[in-house]
Amino acid sequence: MTPKENLKEHGYILPDASTPGGSYKSVNIVENIAYIAIQFPIWNEEYRYQGRLGNEISTEEGYKAMELCALNVLAQINKKVGFERITGLNHIDAYFQSGENWDESPKVVNGASDLFVKILGTKGEHSRAIFGVHKLPRNFSVGLTASFTIKRQ
Repeated sequence: MTPKENLKEHGYILPDASTPGGSYKSVNIVENIAYIAIQFPIWNEEYRYQGRLGNEISTEEGYKAMELCALNVLAQINKKVGFERITGLNHIDAYFQSGENWDESPKVVNGASDLFVKILGTKGEHSRAIFGVHKLPRNFSVGLTASFTIKRQ
């Protein structure tokens, strides 16, 4: 099945691809690698999941927040590259802000990892790194960057 068919099969809809909030490109293609700028849990310009994991945001909500970040990554790829050009997801960097004693970041980041495999199949398998940070823009609980190998045009 294609990524678009998998999205429909699993009941997902891609949000609109957001525009950069600064002086950068949302997708930067260098040779056959597409680098996706950080994506936050935004649904069509509506900010969601703001706060700290373990305080205002539960682990389960964090999973959904990271899933939404992954949908935004896919929206960028769909708009700027095209799903048909993807040969594989290489790596994701996941960022989170949490309360003092919260320590369940792998469960939250699975929201993105699970979604990429559901939608892209084996092309969605990847390595990842997880970073706890003091503060994310707009008080978002999570953020996600990604890199894809793509077919040259």
